[in-house]
Amino acid sequence: MTTLAHHSTHGLFTSGEPVRSWTVSTAKPVRYEVGFTPDVLDPRNPALAGAGVPGDGPAPPRRLLVVETTVDELYGDRLRAYGAARGLDFQIHVLTAHEQLKTMDAVFSVAQAMDRFGIARRSEPVVALGGGVLMDVVGLACSLYRRSTPYVRVPTTLIGLVDAGVGAKTGVNFGPHKNRLGTYHPAAQTLLDPRFLATLDRRHLSNGMAEILKIALIKDRELFGLLETHGSRLVGENFQGPSPVVRQVLGRAVHGMLEELQGNLWESELERVVDYGHSLSPTLEMRALPELLHGEAVCLDMALTTLIAERRGLVLPRERRRILDVMRGLALPIWHRLCEPGVLGEALADTVRHRDGSQRLPLPLGIGDAVFVDDVTPGELAFAAERLRTYHSEAEETGRGFGEAGHE
Repeated sequence: MTTLAHHSTHGLFTSGEPVRSWTVSTAKPVRYEVGFTPDVLDPRNPALAGAGVPGDGPAPPRRLLVVETTVDELYGDRLRAYGAARGLDFQIHVLTAHEQLKTMDAVFSVAQAMDRFGIARRSEPVVALGGGVLMDVVGLACSLYRRSTPYVRVPTTLIGLVDAGVGAKTGVNFGPHKNRLGTYHPAAQTLLDPRFLATLDRRHLSNGMAEILKIALIKDRELFGLLETHGSRLVGENFQGPSPVVRQVLGRAVHGMLEELQGNLWESELERVVDYGHSLSPTLEMRALPELLHGEAVCLDMALTTLIAERRGLVLPRERRRILDVMRGLALPIWHRLCEPGVLGEALADTVRHRDGSQRLPLPLGIGDAVFVDDVTPGELAFAAERLRTYHSEAEETGRGFGEAGHE
């Protein structure tokens, strides 16, 4: 619904002069679909061919598929066979996508492919198959191309499946800053197929586990228990085992993320619990490129803030010990050489600018809840980093956990 108000109490003219000021007010409903779709590349499965379009789309359907390089190497033959079997008129644009190439040049590459293909403005959504970086790039290109072009996401990494593939944000890096340029442009549909995780290496599985752990720590104690008991096994099995725990962990992670995003897609409210792990990590990740993956940087952030929360009495020592033990069990880092006062201070200052002048920093409250604070000090960051450095060193030498070597 749209309303138009002119700034006059006497109709369109005041004292014979035309009105020169109006206020336009409108609301646009937002609706997009996220769903698990097993075997999305099976030619018998119509989901990919029909995703994101109304039933009266063109026949045969036309699709531009933007595919990450490694995904094309692993699944390109199956994707082409799917397109042929479903009668698609399609082209594939292969794009190398990782954090160092997450730039406007990548966006322009996708836009050029869209132009060459000649996509229709509303009925031919672009399909993005890849990890979080590729989906962010394609999403930004689609938000800019003709000012709004629909697209479909098919995440092929764990971090894409539970995090990057389910929200509304797009973005690329700019200068030393992560995701500094971006838009809010949710995909019309996201198809989640855990079968893609079968070819993911262990490090990238652990990387995605960090975002699942984030949801567990700030809102889902039961999910934390599942990670504590089964997390290492799930990574070892690439989430392909027959256990119902696979569905429980993935389902709870996606549901928890969407539950938090739904009422605040455009981030008009800057206190967001899903920002947990994302206050210090953007600076750490960009400074360490290509050494740290996104989820690894997020885990460093969560480890630091867990120690700060413990010092403030928000997390008990036994809870802190469990949290750090789960991180280690998932093969995630809890310390890095960049966790030093100067870098952490700069990271916090940048977050304050990003959050409109306040820290709005989520800290864990026990396991499964969170609180926001605005008064974290450089001294607290330095204290937490030093404790984690000591723990990391002793754990590497002895294999013992934090607290077992005299740090209670």
